[in-house]
Amino acid sequence: MSKILVVDDENSIRKTFEAFLTREGYDVVTAENVDSAMKKIEENEPDLIITDIIMSRITGIELLKMIKDKKPDIPIIVMTGEPTVDTATQAVKSGATDYITKPVSKDMLIKTVNYAIEHKKLKDNKKRLEEENKAYRENLERLVKARTLALQNAMQATISTIASVVELRDPYTAGHERKVGNLAAAIAEKMNLSKAQIECLYVTGYLHDIGKMSVPAEILAKPGKLTEVEFAVIKTHVAFGYDILKKVKLPWPIEDVVYQHHERINGSGYPQGLTGSEMKIESKIMAVADVIEAMSSHRPYRPGLGLDVALEEIENNSGILYDEQVAAAALDLFRNDKYEFSEEVKEIELHL
Repeated sequence: MSKILVVDDENSIRKTFEAFLTREGYDVVTAENVDSAMKKIEENEPDLIITDIIMSRITGIELLKMIKDKKPDIPIIVMTGEPTVDTATQAVKSGATDYITKPVSKDMLIKTVNYAIEHKKLKDNKKRLEEENKAYRENLERLVKARTLALQNAMQATISTIASVVELRDPYTAGHERKVGNLAAAIAEKMNLSKAQIECLYVTGYLHDIGKMSVPAEILAKPGKLTEVEFAVIKTHVAFGYDILKKVKLPWPIEDVVYQHHERINGSGYPQGLTGSEMKIESKIMAVADVIEAMSSHRPYRPGLGLDVALEEIENNSGILYDEQVAAAALDLFRNDKYEFSEEVKEIELHL
């Protein structure tokens, strides 16, 4: 039941309006002056206020302004026995919903009140829907954040687990995947690549040798020089890695980078003999990072050659085997920024 407050200093008008509106199903309260009206508004906020303009001490216009300051959403109908254009204009400017003149007929009163109440209901419903929609969006955002964080943590754990499995398969290169991933990402940052590309290189670094799980352990751990046949078997790891990763739905082209990380810009790499224009920039970076870390570290078939030798390889073959910009960024990273290999597992964001 909608509640209506009638404010008028004439008792007969208050009683008449109360009778008319009560018979229409409204809950009506009355006030004889502004002070009484403000008190009743505070005690039980009405859905509609009908007030006379001309009252003793404080006018209906002043009441209108006071109400709009404290309760701007309550619709107000003003009435007067001395209608003028100026009075009507002042009432509307002060925030009146409607304006009626005395003597007020029952039909006009009921029609004006019904319209104001329906308009108020529409506004209230609109406001409620907006608030519900806002709450829904905020809750949805929280759920998405929570779900994204859960997926991110699961993805991080999965990537770290796979990298650990690869290391168990090839213990002589323990830490290689993490070092390559961190170095590749650092080179990408040096080249001002996008956040997504940097994250792609972190993840690809950790997984780039996953295809070695298909290579016999005796070949991976062989202490001497590999035969041509054994090296051919080693080469298959990029294709196996591609086949594994292409089935995993991740927001980066990891499988392509893994497939290309042994390619060289002059076409001398494997497995496809791609040239620089055919390679992804992430693959060119991964190739350089992989070579630097591999040459610097010990392998079953040779001792570590050292960082200086690895950097000379990149410098001497810049523009031949390795992309010039990538090579320059890598060399600057080590020689000027004093970069050091890191096995730290980075937090990777999942972009949905």
